[in-house]
Amino acid sequence: MPTGLDHITVVAASLEAGSRFVRESLGVEPQAGRAHPSMGTHNRLLRLGDTVYLEVIAADPDAPPPSRPRWFGLDRVSSATPPRLAAWVASTDDIVSVAVPALGVVETMRREQHAWQMTLTADGDPPLSGAGPLLIQRAPGVHPARALPDAGLRLRWLRVHHPEPARVSALLATLRLATQPEVRVVHGDTCSLVAEIDTPSGPRSLGRA
Repeated sequence: MPTGLDHITVVAASLEAGSRFVRESLGVEPQAGRAHPSMGTHNRLLRLGDTVYLEVIAADPDAPPPSRPRWFGLDRVSSATPPRLAAWVASTDDIVSVAVPALGVVETMRREQHAWQMTLTADGDPPLSGAGPLLIQRAPGVHPARALPDAGLRLRWLRVHHPEPARVSALLATLRLATQPEVRVVHGDTCSLVAEIDTPSGPRSLGRA
């Protein structure tokens, strides 16, 4: 049951603000994405490889408020909140066996004709303030990155900063992510994520330690 890095997520007060943050960091504009009616959110996407991508996500001002907390901690984001790399998602082909209580519960999500399973916490916040991943299980052979235009971007690694790196590493080991070379856990005074990405203009960093 392989588990691997699936995508990294920038949260923002609006898609425009989040896209500007990505463009200023990487020199590339995210592409139009889709809406998530059950969560009252929408996104834009940017390919970072064959099976990994970047997501910019924000509350959808045109959608009714959801009956539950929005995912990725978006209910805590206001117009004064600067965009940031706030979460990451790992894919698995057996989410029920891999998921642990720290990640929340496994739920089935639907959008139009698509359905997938995902771990979600009760308050909507990413696990361990973003240091731990959300888990996702899609239908076999289905991955959004393959349908996105290739702008020449490739994720080199994701660095997870956390005051208790051993705790994060133990969680990743439980999820069978500890051997993922592109995920690095280091000490930090607060939790933060930094992605190193190869671009047509050379290596660029997204996020702040």
